[in-house]
Amino acid sequence: MTTAIGEMSVGAAMACAGAAAWVMGGRDTAARRARLLRAGGEVLEIGPSPWERAVVGVRRLRERLRAEWWSAVAGLVIAVLGASVLPLLAGAVGVPLLRRVRQAGEERRERQLRGDAVIALCGALAGEVRAGRQPGEALLRAARDSDGLGEAQAVVLAAARFGGEVPGALSDAARQPGADGLSGLAACWRVAVDRGAGLAAGLDRLEEALRAERDQRADLRAQLAGARSTAVMLAGLPVLGLLLGTALGADPLHVLLHTTPGLGCLLVGAVLEGVGLWWALRIVRGAEAV
Repeated sequence: MTTAIGEMSVGAAMACAGAAAWVMGGRDTAARRARLLRAGGEVLEIGPSPWERAVVGVRRLRERLRAEWWSAVAGLVIAVLGASVLPLLAGAVGVPLLRRVRQAGEERRERQLRGDAVIALCGALAGEVRAGRQPGEALLRAARDSDGLGEAQAVVLAAARFGGEVPGALSDAARQPGADGLSGLAACWRVAVDRGAGLAAGLDRLEEALRAERDQRADLRAQLAGARSTAVMLAGLPVLGLLLGTALGADPLHVLLHTTPGLGCLLVGAVLEGVGLWWALRIVRGAEAV
């Protein structure tokens, strides 16, 4: 009886894994194009089959759902396989945690894009000044062509167009995450306008310094990518152990979810797993912040 249950669990797990891999893989089949059928010398156009329409619907649902909601889906699948409500509750708890991870990643990408926009602005402004344009007109042209500065771009454009306090606008824009280089641009602007120093030369040095700092951070992230990947891989080893146990007919889901020792091991293991993953990623983030 235990062997039959184990075989059924293995089959269900393999079916779910295969369906998830096929859907997540983005397989481009005839679902996105009409099929042609030649009959009696004529080419007839027919629509997608019901199965293909279902696949398209699942793919659209995947695009609409945020990544964190797949935690609830995984919890539901495991809850069905293990005949317990605990995986469903764990999947629901994982939704806000994964949302924070996704938002942190989006904020990190926005900082990087904003930093690249500041570097591009410095280079474009230096080129406009060398072309013989006045600083205000040069900043107006350079800022208009630079994307990624966020809401402060409109403030900088207004200050450059109507003769406002450009250094103040740049200093306010520098408060955005990733736009710290704008404070250096504001300092170069003050020195050039008040003391008559060369703006283009200062912008060149500022651009070079910002570019070197960006390359250094990118190199550090590349060196720490291995440590981060190792931590995530080690965190996934318990899942591999559950799959191996299921394949051997041990039915680990039943032991973990329906026995007192199993529940205790599950609780302790989950706490240690979470603390270990958090600590490893904290070390990596601390190294990136240095």
